[in-house]
Amino acid sequence: MIEHGTRAPSEVRPPDVETMRATVATVLPPDVTPVDLATLETLTGLLCGHMELLIPEIEWVAAQLPADDVPRYVALACVREARRKLAARPGLLPHDPAAHVRRLGRSLLALCDHYETLTGIRVCLACDQPLRPGEATLPYGQASPSGGAGTTGRIHDRCTNAVNIHSAHG
Repeated sequence: MIEHGTRAPSEVRPPDVETMRATVATVLPPDVTPVDLATLETLTGLLCGHMELLIPEIEWVAAQLPADDVPRYVALACVREARRKLAARPGLLPHDPAAHVRRLGRSLLALCDHYETLTGIRVCLACDQPLRPGEATLPYGQASPSGGAGTTGRIHDRCTNAVNIHSAHG
């Protein structure tokens, strides 16, 4: 972990979370995951590289927060899980490389979400693209299918057709 008082990695160049999310979109949902080994190896390398860039960013931002801060704690738990996935290798069965790249993709998405939460960056819940100042947005909330915590945030006006309008809050 980066110690307090050291220069933030993002002061050099902030991570390109949009590109990271675009890379994940090439492997998730499962029906878009490539099946040829060469492409899967390339995507695995890209996803791992993105994770290796984002992890120190999250650690640095988290180190600036109080030890009992819940978003800090959850983000650092996600970092530990991401490191575990970075160390893992796909199995030997034919479907294992695709499953492995999807696990990396889900982990990278979670890291992107935690980075954005810790830094105050907000994204559209429908399209996963940044909500920029001055853009027309709407509040949005979606209940969890299990009846637990749901997702709340904002969506672009242009994304209203992509979500269930009955879930939107006015």
